[in-house]
Amino acid sequence: MATQTETALDYCALVDDPIDLNDLAARVRTDAAGALAIFSGTVRNHHEGRQVDGLEYEAYGPMAESQMKAIASEIRSRWRLEGVAILHRTGHLEVGEISVAVAVSAAHRREALEACSHAIDRLKTSVPIWKREHGEAGAGWVIGAASPSAALAPSPPAGRASARRRTKADA
Repeated sequence: MATQTETALDYCALVDDPIDLNDLAARVRTDAAGALAIFSGTVRNHHEGRQVDGLEYEAYGPMAESQMKAIASEIRSRWRLEGVAILHRTGHLEVGEISVAVAVSAAHRREALEACSHAIDRLKTSVPIWKREHGEAGAGWVIGAASPSAALAPSPPAGRASARRRTKADA
């Protein structure tokens, strides 16, 4: 069970501005942490054999941030952690920009690495965030990974009913 002091180091948010990994690390670093694990997902230049020039992310803000906080609580209940930060960008992103980042600090590397991995996996399957790819084939919406949680999430933004569902191979 996390104490008030421990949870003060948690930071979960949707952001419009570029994600600074140094700032993220500073948010979770403590003198008791011997390990800091960071995952950052970046916009790549291809998807399913097609060129991608950029991505656009939209989210159902209140639910997304609530789910991100629930993920932080979940990993705290499974591992002894010092700090947790989970950020996801919204808006238009160019190839190479960071779209999502998770930072976890702990006394030991195994806890930090396992918790970080678990957090990004849970984020991909339970947080209502939609991605629109822009590229040589035009633009199209991709809904988060097929999962029971994704099925319960609100529909994508208006006019996106024909969006295709992303598979694990897309992640």
